[in-house]
Amino acid sequence: MSALKITSKNFENEVLKSEKPVLLDFWASWCGPCKMVAPIIDEIAKEAEGIAKVGKINIDEEEELAQAFHIMSIPTLVVVKDGKVVDSSVGVKPKKAILSLISE
Repeated sequence: MSALKITSKNFENEVLKSEKPVLLDFWASWCGPCKMVAPIIDEIAKEAEGIAKVGKINIDEEEELAQAFHIMSIPTLVVVKDGKVVDSSVGVKPKKAILSLISE
């Protein structure tokens, strides 16, 4: 499964009501570091199937969600469990570090 495109329309169902932890990748098409982390996020989306959900939020298209999460820099990764933010990370990280966010 690839990463889900998260929008304000599907946010409640896909993220807040998810029974699994959700890793959110806040990104933009013009962001170089976002392009570096994108293949890692896609790998994790495939590997974490059944354990966690992975979603991508384009901050240019979903400004309200970016503001709601107080996104100041991208890429920003946020983990939501039971509708609450439980962890976050800013900047490019190795796959192992990203996996540790959702496995804790």
